[in-house]
Amino acid sequence: MPVPSWLPLLLGFLTAVVAFSTDMYLPAFPAIEASLGAPAGSAQLTLATWFAGLAIGQLTQGTLADRYGRRVPLLLGTAIYTIGCIGCALAPDIVWLSVFRAFAALGASAGSVIPRAVVRDLADGHEAARILAKLMLVMAAAPILAPTIGGILLAFWNWRAIFVVFSVYGLISFFAVWLKLPETLPESLRLRLSLGELASRYLRILRERTFITHTMMGAFGTFGLFAHISSSSPVFILGYGLTPTQFGFVFGACAIGLVTFGQLSPRLLPRLGTSRVIRLGSTSFLLATASLLALSFLRLDTPATLIPLLVWSVASLGFITPNAVVGSLSRHAAHAGAASALMGSLQFALGAVSGLLSGLFTDGTPRGMAALMFLAAIGVAVADRLRPRS
Repeated sequence: MPVPSWLPLLLGFLTAVVAFSTDMYLPAFPAIEASLGAPAGSAQLTLATWFAGLAIGQLTQGTLADRYGRRVPLLLGTAIYTIGCIGCALAPDIVWLSVFRAFAALGASAGSVIPRAVVRDLADGHEAARILAKLMLVMAAAPILAPTIGGILLAFWNWRAIFVVFSVYGLISFFAVWLKLPETLPESLRLRLSLGELASRYLRILRERTFITHTMMGAFGTFGLFAHISSSSPVFILGYGLTPTQFGFVFGACAIGLVTFGQLSPRLLPRLGTSRVIRLGSTSFLLATASLLALSFLRLDTPATLIPLLVWSVASLGFITPNAVVGSLSRHAAHAGAASALMGSLQFALGAVSGLLSGLFTDGTPRGMAALMFLAAIGVAVADRLRPRS
């Protein structure tokens, strides 16, 4: 099936719901805690439950996508996400906010899993990497714009307005899928598996070395990215005294770095090959986070010294993430939904752990963030060394 030029834009918009819903409310952490009378660091619990909901939801969405096609689970997911965001806007305390965040994540996980499966339905290899790079370009608008938009909403309204915006995003996504998204999985290729057969399939996928090594590269990359996401607001707003709007610009700079490297990656593939591009990203991530860690523990950190290293660290993931996704799914065309779901669940499970650890290590300095990101870089490097060479 030929890929319409507008389809990557639509898939990117659907996939961006996770990044948008993660990043836009980061500047509101202090305001949420003050409004709900919650202790410092407790807002990061809502981020951890969000990641946990994404991890759990991905397994469900992958199964639904392989059994019922791509459109119906996406419609259901966007509806659940919208309802969950309305609940967040009305939440009376931090516990209910965390619960509704987890519920919204169950629906948002459809936007994370299914667009990747759609890409795998239509393309493979360098072509799939090219389409994923386009998705990343569209998704880039979320981390670049979301924190700044969140800061503006905080300046004129309050943190609940952010979740109203999320609800509107969910509605737009629902109607975009309903009106525009084609079905890319024919009836003849849909799978109707029992629970035992599904478990057996997941175990078979996990035993495949190419899948697990590429997936763990992506998962550790996600761990590092979410350590940055979870810790940046306390570090820059509480630690360095930046305003929410200023924090949005810092976060946007990191996102621009990630997108720039992500768009450069497919251009390097024909010249260097996938293995060398991944190795380049892995080495760059390790060097950047090691420098960030040293700077933090030597107490040489200021916004001027920290931000360039943080941008370098996050940008390095642009060489890793899209190629890890392609590598994970390359041998699983017959059950791309299940493989995509399992990959996403492992990534967001580590993301949830990263969010919890970030809350525990929050002390107003970048040391906890730097240590977690360096740990992630070690995990990426080890998985890269264990990866079968193509």
